[in-house]
Amino acid sequence: MARQPPDTPRQDDFASFMRAYQDMVFSTAARITGRDGPAEDIAQQVFLKAYENFAQLQTSPSAGGWLKTVARNLALNHATRYRRRWRFFSEMRSADDDDDTDMDIPQPEGDAVDMDADSRRAIVAETLNQLPDHRRLPLVLYHFEEMSYEEIAQQLGISLSKVKIDILRARAAMAKNLAARGLTAECF
Repeated sequence: MARQPPDTPRQDDFASFMRAYQDMVFSTAARITGRDGPAEDIAQQVFLKAYENFAQLQTSPSAGGWLKTVARNLALNHATRYRRRWRFFSEMRSADDDDDTDMDIPQPEGDAVDMDADSRRAIVAETLNQLPDHRRLPLVLYHFEEMSYEEIAQQLGISLSKVKIDILRARAAMAKNLAARGLTAECF
């Protein structure tokens, strides 16, 4: 039986470690990028970095935080590579742009649709992914990554007021789309 060097992780230990964190890493990347393909590539990069540092991560109580930070940073790097493209489109205004700040959101008829938590999460994720990148990304960073407006502005290289406006418009669009599907903020 061949012996592995002491600093090389055993395959089954790393596979177990990866299974324990793969959903969190993928969902972090998917929320930021808004697409499964890039999120899968980012998750793969995260676990390559984790493999290189597995000797320290294997016993670290903060391994999950480390993985989430690496996933967020790689996803942000991916998103900001395309920043010029989405900034160009976000600055093009059409007559419809004024409509998504309308906070008079119709509420669904009767009680909220009776559905389980997984169905509600799927609808929220789908609605979130329908937002344009320039609105989805600041919203995700604020609500899911718990970054401040200032941190988001600095990370994305945009003004503080643009961050606030994009988050406001993203919330309004999400609320409108969720209400149309029978969900309200109280539903989740």
